[in-house]
Amino acid sequence: MNKVVTFGEIMLRLAPPGFLRFSQTTSFDAIFGGGESNVAVSLANYGIPVDFVTRLPNNDIGQCALMEMRKRGVGTDKIIYGGDRLGIYFLETGAVSRGSKVVYDRAHSAMAEIEAGMIDWKSVFDGVEWFHWTGITPAISQGAADACLEAVKEASAMGVTISTDLNYRAKLWNYCNDVKREEIMTELTSYCDIVLGNEEDAEKHFGIKPEGLDITTQGAHVKAEAFLSVCEQMMKRFPKAKKVITTLRGSLSASHNTWAGVLYDGKTMTKSPEYQITHIVDRVGGGDSFMGGLIYGLLTYPNDDQHALNFAVAASCLKHTIKGDANLVTVAEVEKLMGGDASGRVAR
Repeated sequence: MNKVVTFGEIMLRLAPPGFLRFSQTTSFDAIFGGGESNVAVSLANYGIPVDFVTRLPNNDIGQCALMEMRKRGVGTDKIIYGGDRLGIYFLETGAVSRGSKVVYDRAHSAMAEIEAGMIDWKSVFDGVEWFHWTGITPAISQGAADACLEAVKEASAMGVTISTDLNYRAKLWNYCNDVKREEIMTELTSYCDIVLGNEEDAEKHFGIKPEGLDITTQGAHVKAEAFLSVCEQMMKRFPKAKKVITTLRGSLSASHNTWAGVLYDGKTMTKSPEYQITHIVDRVGGGDSFMGGLIYGLLTYPNDDQHALNFAVAASCLKHTIKGDANLVTVAEVEKLMGGDASGRVAR
């Protein structure tokens, strides 16, 4: 069945049209998105049964977010309701040498006010093979962290594969200090079988750094070998983890990135091809699209890490061409790019 559950917050995204700055705009384009909901949409596009679990306000805006998930084929019957508002984030899209900017307005959202005991996780995980959470969820509030801990404990007890995208967000984590944050993330990650994170995630959450390398000096020339020590340290810190994965983003500008990934299984480091992503349309959700592709790849090709990793990287490469948070591509489109066809020719 390969059923997957993701857990986190879906938000209203408000962005000035095109490349306008906040101070220039007189209108905002409205869509919905969030790390875990984006992963769910990717999986639904690939034909994987998936439920998204969250807490929504029982009002018109919450219903709009719900309809967006339903429209994309994501299961919503495990969503709970309460609170007064949906979280919002404002996005200013960068270009060339000006980076994008995010402003959060998610305090006191329905999801931020979730508490342990509100979700029947045993029911949620009935018949489920895979559970995914990200480091964004415990960053929202202590209640969200507590609910996430309940989830990973129950999933582990029921034999469900658990994955995380560590996703450090400096603008969140306002309710506790750095020591407490590391304690929370260490306990949650200790239950995980699959861990995705870049060098900033590993350093900020766990104090793990690449040995003998300053990542900040790498620019567009990110070398996979530099991350071997990070992967080894992560697996030593989290012995339940079977695979540690890192995305490799080289930034020439806000509009031109290189993109690749590596996967380490404790013995072998597998590296994907590297893509040149020029004229980026929207890089928000790039990591989520990678995670969605990775989960699909590991479920579909359980004995072929190379194929799974290549699928994840190609899928997220395509995401950079799509406006919005979610990756609206098909398996056939991803496999076409994996096969070397990056021509972008019209399909007739």
